Amino acid sequence: MSIMNKQDLTSEELQLLSSEMAKKQKSTGTTWILWFFTTSLGGHRFYLGKTGTAVAMLLTLGGLGIWSFIDLFLLNSMIRDTNEKIENEILSEIRLMKNAKKNSAAN
Repeated sequence: MSIMNKQDLTSEELQLLSSEMAKKQKSTGTTWILWFFTTSLGGHRFYLGKTGTAVAMLLTLGGLGIWSFIDLFLLNSMIRDTNEKIENEILSEIRLMKNAKKNSAAN
C-alpha cells in the first residue's frame, strides 16, 4: 500500500488500520501450509478468497497438478495482492467513518 494513501490519516485512524489488518490479513505461513496439504483441492485459494478459481481447482484436481505447480510461483504475489485488497477495504471504511463524522458535525 502506498504511503500516500495513509498520509492524511490521524494516529487513531492508523492505529485502527493496524488493528483491523492484524485481524483480517491473510497469513503467509497458513497459505503455504494449505498449498502444501490441499494443493490439488485449492484450499489455499479458498483461504485467500479466490472462490471461483478454487472451485475450478477442486473440480479438476488442480488442473491435474499443472495449476498447483504454477501456484508454487504465484502464491507470494497472491498473498500480497489479497492483503492489499483487504487494506484498501479497511481504508475505505475509515474514510467513510471520517466523512460521516464531518457531515454530522457540520449539521
